Amino acid sequence: MQLDNILLDVKDRIATIIINRPPANSWSLAALEDFEKALDEIEKEKDIRVVVLTGAGEKCFSAGFDVSDAANAVKAGTKGQELWTRVDRFSKPIIAAINGHALGGGLELALSCHFRIMMDGPKAKIGLTELNLGIIPGWGGTQRLMRVVGKQKALDMILFSKRLTAPEALETGVVDHVFPPETFMDEVYAIAKTIADRPPIAVRCVLDAMTAGIYGGMEAGLAKELEGSAAVGSSKDCVEGFTAFLEKRAPNFTGE
Repeated sequence: MQLDNILLDVKDRIATIIINRPPANSWSLAALEDFEKALDEIEKEKDIRVVVLTGAGEKCFSAGFDVSDAANAVKAGTKGQELWTRVDRFSKPIIAAINGHALGGGLELALSCHFRIMMDGPKAKIGLTELNLGIIPGWGGTQRLMRVVGKQKALDMILFSKRLTAPEALETGVVDHVFPPETFMDEVYAIAKTIADRPPIAVRCVLDAMTAGIYGGMEAGLAKELEGSAAVGSSKDCVEGFTAFLEKRAPNFTGE
């Protein structure tokens, strides 16, 4: 699979997507199309259980839309919102490894991920700063930041184009963990491996139920939860989980 703007690596049931457009790792229409191909590949590979998403280089996770691709701005706007929503609804956990600035569409992408881990670099900041340009967050930021931190904090961040440091982002609740540069990726992969060892059918069912609740309301979420309960109850992983518990050993979940 030829990807010019994305690096994709799979190892130990973990797929790593690297936004490979340093130094800003901004998104052109072509980059978005490459990202879509990477998601297609990951989705169809049963052996992949978790995804780590990060940026190339040492400066940025992603600075959002590439203004040099302004000729494709309308198409990219539609494609960006569509793909960020796909990430939000993805059936495998996606970890945003925020290794530098995450601004505009870059933070909107991180907000779409299931987990956000940020490097505590001296210059790394995150924010939805679109209003500085007279525009608004258009790739889901008005909705997902509010969902994560609440309406008032989201308004404060967006209307004043605030940029948060890693400690501030952790305190506000925008990110889940903060680690120093020297151990950052090791910590990210330790968390990814822990998730990869969990029962994949159950993980998928949890994500599907939560997604149904977010997009369809509680009744839809509860219906999907019942559906998931039936699916895991008849799985080999369920038998393995109970057997391992009784035998006082670590379970080996196969995804069957």
